[in-house]
Amino acid sequence: MIGEVNVNVKILTAGECAVSVQMGDEINLEVNRLVRMLSHELEIHPIEGVTETVPTYASLMIHYRPEIILYARLREELSIRLKAVEALLEKTGMTLENTAGRKEIVKEIPVCYGGELGPDLEDCAAFEGISVKELIRMHSSHDYYVYMLGFAPGHAYMARFEEPFHFKRRETPRVRIEARSIVAQENLSNLIPFEQPCGWNVIARTPLNICDYRRKDPFLVHPGEWVRYIPVNFDEYKKIEKADQKGAYVVKTYEKAVR
Repeated sequence: MIGEVNVNVKILTAGECAVSVQMGDEINLEVNRLVRMLSHELEIHPIEGVTETVPTYASLMIHYRPEIILYARLREELSIRLKAVEALLEKTGMTLENTAGRKEIVKEIPVCYGGELGPDLEDCAAFEGISVKELIRMHSSHDYYVYMLGFAPGHAYMARFEEPFHFKRRETPRVRIEARSIVAQENLSNLIPFEQPCGWNVIARTPLNICDYRRKDPFLVHPGEWVRYIPVNFDEYKKIEKADQKGAYVVKTYEKAVR
């Protein structure tokens, strides 16, 4: 138990140079926030020899240099950081929903639905038994929480918590989908940064580069942020795409109270 969240924390080896701190085995908003709290604790109170932390849905991967810190010592230091997280929650009387009084960031991402940019849109609407217009409304009316980046640089795994769809992955995956595709299944919707194979339903595309190493911060979104999809028509899509290529487009960003 950490704070008000019932978790069974496990520190597991992940090869010779990494450990995984597992908080759970399911996609859970509270557990993911706990993962990010531990990641933040390691940022402000770093452990000598730790080279990188990688947050996932329910665990934190920690890469380290065993010639600097031995595994047993690393476990001890991680236990100290976990107790610090627990102490913070107990001292402030806060739940994970309002940890440290944070505000969470929402980014509005323009997307163009259907046509060659979203070839599965009509099939998904038919599966749901609703109109294309209604599917777009459902997909774009709620904020998506960014759980993690994975598979490819900047590839965001996200979920919303209202009006989930019923359709799942495609029966036959595609060998290649376009970069910047917006894919969906059930309550999940991911940002695809590069061309890749994919078994998800492609319903839209964003004109923005999801990963662009010309930028100081190459990633469009980060774990712990929220995304709101903003429908645009094709002419608007091309205009925004051109502006983004020139580095002239500014993503609308604002704070929202933690759920």
